[in-house]
Amino acid sequence: MDNSTQESHPRPENVVTFDSPYQIYAMAISAANRRRIAVGSFIEELNNRVDILSFSEDSSSLNSIPSLSFDHPYPPTKLLFHPSPSAPRNLLASSGDFLRLWEIKDASIDPVSTLNNSKSSEYSAPLTSFDWNEAEPRRIGTSSIDTTCTIWDIEKGVVETQLIAHDKEVYDIAWGEAGVFASVSADGSVRIFDLRDKEHSTIIYESPTPDTPLLRLAWNKQDLRYMATTLMDSNKIVILDIRSPTMPVAELERHNASVNAIAWAPQSCRHICSAGDDGQALLWELPTVAGPNGIDPMSMYSAGAEVNQLQWSAAQPDWIAIAFGNKMQMLKV
Repeated sequence: MDNSTQESHPRPENVVTFDSPYQIYAMAISAANRRRIAVGSFIEELNNRVDILSFSEDSSSLNSIPSLSFDHPYPPTKLLFHPSPSAPRNLLASSGDFLRLWEIKDASIDPVSTLNNSKSSEYSAPLTSFDWNEAEPRRIGTSSIDTTCTIWDIEKGVVETQLIAHDKEVYDIAWGEAGVFASVSADGSVRIFDLRDKEHSTIIYESPTPDTPLLRLAWNKQDLRYMATTLMDSNKIVILDIRSPTMPVAELERHNASVNAIAWAPQSCRHICSAGDDGQALLWELPTVAGPNGIDPMSMYSAGAEVNQLQWSAAQPDWIAIAFGNKMQMLKV
């Protein structure tokens, strides 16, 4: 990505592409082995796949590792590797019908556990998303269409707590501190929960148009005062300061169609990337004070097709991963 607000065409060595036989949605970059990337297929049927890719900066290549590809029931709505670079096992988590854990070995994948958040049935309401707690990696929080958020202790394989988080479907969840998480919902609200006081939540933002769903949530790990959210069918990224609820500190409105994905920079508290149906990935630097005419992105990349997903990982802070159609690309920042 170049540093002008003109449409950029990075040098070929700054864009590395993987072509999948399937449409791609979920993606994750390993903290333990930064050359390993997981991608999940998006096929609207039971049989789906997760491929583990090998990424080489030196040869600018992304190649699947056949021995590490595995079948996945339904399209994974999210994939995440264990957040610790020094974890004893290289675990990968996926969400869909259940929360599943997999161990990635040198030449094989072993299923570790299948976690069902329903206490009364062998079936679980579909999981829309999840987040792995970096401060306490035994904790994973999931969000579901059944209005709940479930906090799992994955070491014990038990539910630590389950909360009715919203009035409607919960679409995304993000951890802040060890015992604090936030979620967004079809009810149009961003709510913060503290596990030390499970009876209460704090609403820090509500959609300006009633019942406009909020779809994505990203908490700034470099400065926990800030988070970002996106609205359904909106070209806007809303930046929130949790110290001043209800009023956004900035609204980023330079996409030409709906925004599908957002990610804060892993190494900077002022940079965020977004991608959307206009086929663009935009890189933003948030000013100390926004000017009267809004904020322009510092750079943009045109993928040429609707971008469904992006990841910006601490394991690869110089690269942003995007997915569109059956392609996954790594973009040098």
